[in-house]
Amino acid sequence: MDFHEALNWRYATKKMNGEQVPQEKVDKILNAIRLAPTSMGAQPFSVFLITDQEIKQQILPIASNQTQVKDSSHLLIFAAWETMTDDQIQEYVDQTAEERELDKSELDPMKKGLKNLASKSKDEFFSWSARQAYIAFGFGLAAAAVEKVDATPMEGFDNEALDKLLGLREQGMRSVTMMPLGYRDEENDWLAPMKKVRRPSEKLFIKNEVPELT
Repeated sequence: MDFHEALNWRYATKKMNGEQVPQEKVDKILNAIRLAPTSMGAQPFSVFLITDQEIKQQILPIASNQTQVKDSSHLLIFAAWETMTDDQIQEYVDQTAEERELDKSELDPMKKGLKNLASKSKDEFFSWSARQAYIAFGFGLAAAAVEKVDATPMEGFDNEALDKLLGLREQGMRSVTMMPLGYRDEENDWLAPMKKVRRPSEKLFIKNEVPELT
């Protein structure tokens, strides 16, 4: 199954069967998330990997009792940072210098850019970091499809309650979205037999149009 076939195969699974996803496949999905592009490569977010059934049961009512939460093999929670500390910025600069065999002074422009971002308000920084998290989230969905693992993009949850349960605000981050990983229960999933519906290409893609100015 090639990439486009995988994208046609995937859908937002509404009912999972509780079967465990092999660790090898999970690792590939996580690596795709790790390799996703982000602004300046900063990756200003964390991904919580929940496998404990008791924790998933606590999250279930926070997520409007969407059963994919408890029936998933692994529950990924994407949490965007509210800022970057000086230590986090320096750690990233040090890692980049080491891996690319650069003098740290060559990375001063990048360091300055990150410090400028970190000087913004928490809400402004979070807005930026959340967008970076969503890029990685998309890569995770695509990688899961390639591995024939079902993944449900999920925003229908109480962010404040989840943040409180996981102590995210104390760690300087807020929840953005969740991705249950598992396998579809086709017999009990109303969406499984439905045809995928997408806008036609000629309506989605607009070529070379610039509005006339008056």
